[in-house]
Amino acid sequence: MTHMRRRAYRLHSHMLALWKWFTQSRSRGAGLGFNDGHAPVELIVLRCFGLVWLGVVVLGTAATKPHPALHGRGLAILAATIALVAAALSTWPPNARVSARGRVAALVCVTLAAAVLVTLQPHGLWQAGPVFVGIIAAMRLPRLTGVLTLAFSLAVLMSLATIEGHAGEALSVLFTAVPWFLVMRLMREIADQHEALNASRAAEARNAVAAERGRLAREMHDVLAHSLSALALQLESTRLLARDRGVGRELTRALDQAHHIAASGLQDARRAIATARGEELPGPDRIGLLADAFEEQSGLPVAVEVEGQPRELPPDARLAVYRTAQEALTNVRRHAAAERIEVKLAYLPQSTVLVVEDHASAGTPPPAALGLTGDGYGLTGMRERAKLLGGELHAEPTDDGFRVELRLPA
Repeated sequence: MTHMRRRAYRLHSHMLALWKWFTQSRSRGAGLGFNDGHAPVELIVLRCFGLVWLGVVVLGTAATKPHPALHGRGLAILAATIALVAAALSTWPPNARVSARGRVAALVCVTLAAAVLVTLQPHGLWQAGPVFVGIIAAMRLPRLTGVLTLAFSLAVLMSLATIEGHAGEALSVLFTAVPWFLVMRLMREIADQHEALNASRAAEARNAVAAERGRLAREMHDVLAHSLSALALQLESTRLLARDRGVGRELTRALDQAHHIAASGLQDARRAIATARGEELPGPDRIGLLADAFEEQSGLPVAVEVEGQPRELPPDARLAVYRTAQEALTNVRRHAAAERIEVKLAYLPQSTVLVVEDHASAGTPPPAALGLTGDGYGLTGMRERAKLLGGELHAEPTDDGFRVELRLPA
């Protein structure tokens, strides 16, 4: 066995040892991280091995006669070595921005640089060129493109080596590059299958969640929504009957409030059903429609003002702003004797602020105790929702009405 054959044999043995180490790892094919999402230890070791390989190429070329130099034949060898290393680095796996066409061009440059070394330094490490081409073609190129790229590299280099009288080295390159191409291609297939399996499991989990949400939505529609609808109709009939028979105003007012609560609960139930079905959650953009509907139902004028540049809020924050405005307007109708209402939504640099304030005429008694103290479920729910989002809610009486302020961090 010649000196160069012994070098090729040692290089082949090192690669086989690295392959055995990979196959014994827990993550096997998936651990190579072909998509460069995260870098497991196997991928880090592989990249370090590649850097060591490039160092071996440079040192081996420098130690082999004729030596690289700054003139004559040595200058051509030096230029070919630099071109090979530069082209190899441009295909390096972490550089995900390189397209398949760009990698093919770089691998062709590796082949051409190795071809120059075949003719100028036939006993150098030019054999590492087609091995590198096979590994990168298997890992980073489509199957047919990778096969054609490796075939081109082997055809050029084996032909030149044979012409130069180095048929043994040519066969050594063939029996080293092709197995490595097949091994790396197999590992890529395993990694792709692993990723496809994970994607399938994730899709199955999403489908299961969607099915459960649909079931809950149907249950809410069949039970809760129907019950609240029947309750609202019954309360409306009772209220009209009480009014026709001249029942006291306090009882009529209580029935009227109970009817409004049931109707509001029915609307909330329908919104919750729509949310469970995956429909878009209401947000600040619907506050104008909410105010228009309230004005039409209550007869009270509602002024809506938006300050600052509107920005996209997280889903939970969007819903919190809308629900707070909705609950504040509902409390005005239930507990206040307002003449007008102001709704202000401010997009500040550090926060998003919603203010709902009602104003009554002079001499009007303050709102009911429920609205003042915040002991009702409405204000309690608004405070809890704001706290969960890292914000705060203030509800307090003013000189001529009541003010609710929600402040959420930007």
